[in-house]
Amino acid sequence: MAVVRTAQAHWEGSLMEGQGEVELVSSEVGSFEVTWASRSEEPNGRTSPEELIAAAHSTCFSMALSHGLAGAGHAPTSIDTKADVSFQAGTGITGITLSVVGDVPGITAEEFEKAAQEAKQNCPVSQALSAVPITLEVSFKG
Repeated sequence: MAVVRTAQAHWEGSLMEGQGEVELVSSEVGSFEVTWASRSEEPNGRTSPEELIAAAHSTCFSMALSHGLAGAGHAPTSIDTKADVSFQAGTGITGITLSVVGDVPGITAEEFEKAAQEAKQNCPVSQALSAVPITLEVSFKG
C-alpha cells in the first residue's frame, strides 16, 4: 500500500510582489514562508521549492545509500549528503549536485563510490527528478 505525504502551499498576490507559505502537513513540523525573492535572490529567512527539493533529495539519497551498503553487509557509521539545486529564472531547475561523505568500515573507497552511484540511480527522488542533470561528488572517510 502506498504511503501519502502531504504539504500544502498558500500564495497571495502576484509572483514578483506576492508571498506565500508552505506547510508540512503530514509531519506537522511547521510552516515556512516563501517569496519570489527567496527563490531567485537571497533567502532572507524564507525557503523555496528548490530548497525543499534539495532537502528531499539529500535525505532520500542518504537513505538509499545506507540501505544498499547495509544490504551488502557494510552498515555505515555515517552518511552526510548535501544537495545543491540550481535554479535559473526563466529556465527553471538546471541541475542538481549531490555531495556525499561516507564513513563505512570494512570497504574501500572504490566500493563506496560504486554504492553511491547505485544509490543515485535507485533513489526514488533521483528517479523523479531525472529530467535534470544530477551529478555526484563522493568523499570517503574509511
